[in-house]
This record gives sequence, C-alpha cells and structure tokens, in this order.
Amino acid sequence: MTTSRLIDRMPVVHQLRQSVGLQRGMLVAGLVLTGIFVFCAIFAPLIAPYGYAQLDGPDGNFGAQQPPSAAHLLGTTVGGYDVLSRVIWGAQTALMVVIVAIAMSVFLGILLGLVSGYLGGWVDRALVVVADAIYAFPTLLLAIVVAIAINNGQSGLWPGIMAAAASITVVFIPQYFRVVRAEVVRVKTEAFVESAKVIGASTPRIMFRHVLRNSTRTLPLIVTLNASEAIATLAALGFLGFGIQPTVAAEWGYDLNKSISDVAAGIWWTAVPPGLAIVLTVLGITLIGESLNDLADPRLRARRRAGAAKKTPTPADAVAASQPASREMMGEVE
Repeated sequence: MTTSRLIDRMPVVHQLRQSVGLQRGMLVAGLVLTGIFVFCAIFAPLIAPYGYAQLDGPDGNFGAQQPPSAAHLLGTTVGGYDVLSRVIWGAQTALMVVIVAIAMSVFLGILLGLVSGYLGGWVDRALVVVADAIYAFPTLLLAIVVAIAINNGQSGLWPGIMAAAASITVVFIPQYFRVVRAEVVRVKTEAFVESAKVIGASTPRIMFRHVLRNSTRTLPLIVTLNASEAIATLAALGFLGFGIQPTVAAEWGYDLNKSISDVAAGIWWTAVPPGLAIVLTVLGITLIGESLNDLADPRLRARRRAGAAKKTPTPADAVAASQPASREMMGEVE
C-alpha cells in the first residue's frame, strides 16, 4: 500500500492517471518522444556507430554525401561525417545545454524574484524594469547577442556548452522572475508569514523557509515548456553559425545549415534526420508541458469531474434502474 501511494505521488504517474481521452494520448506521446530523446542522449556512446567527428573507419574514409547504406544507415554529410552518429550525439549536446540553461535560469530567476517580491521598494522597481527590458527583446536576437559577447572564440566542449546555455539563460530569467515575484507578493501577506515575523524569525529564514516553498508550485510547468524552447533556440543558434563547433560536439542546427545546398541537389539524407530530430524532440516536450498545464488548470479539472459525475451512476440510480416502474410513476390513473 505504501509503495503504491509513493508511486501515485510521482509527478508524471499522478498526472498520467488524472488524464483521460485525447489528453492522455498527448501526454503519452510526449513521454515516449522525450524518453527516446533522453535515452539517445544518455547512451550515445553505446548507440552511435561512430564518433561525432569521426571521418574514417576500418574501410578507409567515409566519403562526403554518401547515400544510406549498410555501413552508414542514414548516409554521410557534406563534411564526411556519419549522419546517424551526428543525430544521436546531437541529442547528448542538446540535453547538456538544456540542463545547464534551465538550472541557471531557475536559480537566478527564483533568487531575483524572491528578493524583489519580498523586499519591495526601489529594489523591486529596479529589478522589474530590468526584467521588462530584457523581456521586450526578441528571444533569438538576444541569444545571438549574448552568444557573441561571451563566446570569445573558445572552441572547447564545455566553453561552447556554457556559452550556448548562458545565451538561453538570459532569455528565460525574466519568465521565472515574473512568476516567482507575483507569488511572493501574494504569499508574504499570508497569516503564517506574519506569525513568523511576530515570533522573531529573521528575514532570510522567512524568505527561504516560509515564502519560497509556497511560491514555486507552478515552476515545473514553466520548466517543461522552456525546455522545448531551449532546444529550438540552440538549434537556431547553430543554424546561424553561433552555436558549438562541429569538431567539438554534434549540433543539429549546424548540421541542418550545412545541408541546405544538398537539398537543391536532391540529397535528402543530410537534412531530414537532424530536422526531424529537432521537430520530434520539441514536439514531445511541448506535448508534456501542454498536458501538464491543462491538468493543473482548476477550471478544466472541475469540468472533468462534472463530466465523470454525469457518466457515473449513483447507487440510488442503480437501484431505480433495476426495479420496474410503477403505474403511478408512469402517469397512469386507474
């Protein structure tokens, strides 16, 4: 019994049991697509037939723009890399960038939102103005500017990942800042916060122990939706040439950019796999985020409960249905 309750309290399992019909189908499809993405990212060294920068094998050079074959299931790119290996390794790069970007965005956004909402005054006004100014910029343009500013020509793996993640982080911080600040402004007027002040609790203790834990309930939904946006932004940076170098890590956007000229020549296998990987990964994470958002909406939950109540007969209805109707109930008079 205890194990089943613990399993039921798990976020994904609990939401999956709550979902019905088309909503459950969307959630399951999103979980499957995202699961494939995460699996490929984690086990890329074991799944990928070649390295992301490998140009030759036991039989010699791979060759450029080779069609799909037994040795290369999805062919080779214009640079001579194996397409399937680049797609699988690209999942690992995308996952690392998304994790770093979301972690930094959540930490900085929550910290700034907590300080701004609780302290108020000139600190609140200054942070709100800065957040609104950042939020007003186009997402991709801001990411490009930050990538140019912090890249400094470094070509290492982690410098490239940190540069891409920092570019995405700057875009996401205002979203977490706004959400947390609004919740903190609401929570700090509650009775338990006033009680903590009365008993002499310090400001940091009230902020981080009492206010923070009641101001982050909606963040998992935002994290899920931002993860898909982060992958799309990373792909856009790579496509425009501001992403990670191909010799450092595989990146879907870069491979898609290099395959533009191949499409006009009828060489489809260099463009379709990375493009399909981007679309399916973004679609899978988006389906999860939208499904969780719908399940968290109290209005939609009330509608589902009302519909379930109409469909489920009560014990009195079951008894009435099992007994024949009397002549008086049918309106007949002797």
